[in-house]
This record gives sequence, C-alpha cells and structure tokens, in this order.
Amino acid sequence: MQKIILLLALITVNITSAQQPKKKQILLIGTFHYANPGHDIAKINTFNVMSEKSQKELEIMSDKIKKFGPDKIFVEWKFAKQAELDKYYNKNTDSILNKDSNEIAQLALRTAKKLNHKKMYGIDYRTRFPYDSLMMSMEKANQKDLMKKTTESTERFQKENNERMAKSSLTDLMLYYNEKAANEDNIQWYLEVANRAGNPDDFTGASLVSNWYKRNLYMYSLVQKLTESTDKKIMVLLGAGHAAMLREFLAHDPEFEIVELATVLK
Repeated sequence: MQKIILLLALITVNITSAQQPKKKQILLIGTFHYANPGHDIAKINTFNVMSEKSQKELEIMSDKIKKFGPDKIFVEWKFAKQAELDKYYNKNTDSILNKDSNEIAQLALRTAKKLNHKKMYGIDYRTRFPYDSLMMSMEKANQKDLMKKTTESTERFQKENNERMAKSSLTDLMLYYNEKAANEDNIQWYLEVANRAGNPDDFTGASLVSNWYKRNLYMYSLVQKLTESTDKKIMVLLGAGHAAMLREFLAHDPEFEIVELATVLK
C-alpha cells in the first residue's frame, strides 16, 4: 500500500513539473557607452574599444554569447526608429565594425551576425529628464544636504569609474558593470535624493523619478511583448543604469530567469 501511495505521489510531482512552463533565459548585459556620447550627468573618460586588445576581447565575448545562443538581441535604439536599425544592420558588417565604436555595433551586431540573425530589436523609449529643474527645486527649497549628496555622488562615480577605466581590460569592465553592487548607488539616488527634491507643493523630483521608471518600464514592456513563445533565450544590451532597473523588474516576472554575463564568459 505504501509503495502505491509513493508511486502516485511521484506521478503527481512529475505531471505538475511537466505542466509548469520552462522559464525563458535572459542574458541581461549592462554596459558603459563605448562611444561615450557625453549625454550622462557623470562625465566618464572614453575607453578605446577599437584597440587591437579590445577587439580581440570583443571577438571572444561575442563567440561565447553565440555559444549561449540567444534567439533575439534587444538594444538601446529607439523603438520608433526600428526601420533605421534594420537599415543599419544590413550595411556592410566589416565597415560598421571598423568605423562605429558604440556597443550596439561592437558587441550586439557582432554577435547577431555570428548567430545569423535577420535583425536586432530596438527598445529604447525616451522620456524627459529635467535635471537642471531638479537642482533648481533643491535650491529653492534650501535642500543643501540633497545638493551636496548629488554632487558627492556624481564626483565619486566619475572618480571611481575613470580610475577603473584606466587600469582594466574591456572584459573586466563589462563584468564589473554587471555586478549588482556596481549599480545599487544609481537606483538609490533616485529614491533617496531625487524623489525628495523641492518644496511640498513642488513635484519636480518625483516627476523626474517617475519619468526614469517610465522609460525603463516601457523598454521592459517591449522585451516582454517582442519575446515570442518560440524564443527560449534572449539577450538585452543596455546602459548599466537601465539594466539595473530591468534586473529589479525581472525579480517579479516568473516567465524569465536571468543568466549572468559572468556565467556566459567563464
């Protein structure tokens, strides 16, 4: 009798396991901007990804990501300009890799071509980021402590990252920008500092924070909607700040499981 009960229990467990859909694997890659357009508040020195050493590293990285085998690759390119991304993707690959130093070309496109993908997917959605207005609101509210925290946070970020860029390889930098600890300060500033900015009737800070969340939620929404049932693995390449936000969203989405870059590159 006990053997029959045990057998029935095992059958039930197996049936339940079979009914549970397998999670889709997402290789979420946060990065500094290779081409360094200078749009961020913190000013980080440019890293030479076009050097012979970095190009060899990019070949190795892309080969290992190819082995992981993402079915789709999502990048920080405006969703509304997908047609331009398609046109860009179909240009001569060697010409792009020899000319364009941005991460979309050097890592995403390089990898997508090795995988024989027909396209990459742009998921960026821009929102307002009124940083100057935020600082003015702090000044009007006499929030010198918040202004000091913002200045110190920016200066510390610049110093630490510029020192790291000076002594690290590209692979080491990519691994660093995908460590959770490297991005915690970024998220914390929005809630600890920016959201507090302004007088009680001034919501400039909360507006900036909500726009930042909105941009990242829109990008994540596109990842969710453009990932089809047949896609088992995907890759998402975004600035480290965006990747940190998506990591928070993914913690509450049971359809995905994160595969760490360190695991793929080992």
